[in-house]
Amino acid sequence: QVQLVESGGGLVQVGGSLRLSCAASGRTFTRSTMGWFRQAPGKERDFVAAINWRRDSTYYADSVRGRFAISRDNAKSTVYLQMNSLKLEDTAVYYCAASRPQDYYPITWYATGGHYDDWGQGTQVTVSS
Repeated sequence: QVQLVESGGGLVQVGGSLRLSCAASGRTFTRSTMGWFRQAPGKERDFVAAINWRRDSTYYADSVRGRFAISRDNAKSTVYLQMNSLKLEDTAVYYCAASRPQDYYPITWYATGGHYDDWGQGTQVTVSS
């Protein structure tokens, strides 16, 4: 099991930026695909971005592509989500997730929350006008 702790959320104005971090501990983090999801009040949890363990493949939801960037530092067991040009509709609780160590699914497979084993507690991002 991997323990995940998100940080970096907060209140930001439309057009602003935030950088979320997710620190992992526990079993090996290196070979896990990492993902970010978000859930707005009254809505289902949605996929945001994913990155494989080799850092050579990323995948984004259409709604954030070109504005958000996922990255990871395996030496620090940390994954990041750089969020730029934030919009009101980006307001949500953001969760990071870790898959079990595996290396044979395409990155698009990880757009499904059920394909992750471990989840963080979430960090609130609020975008105001």
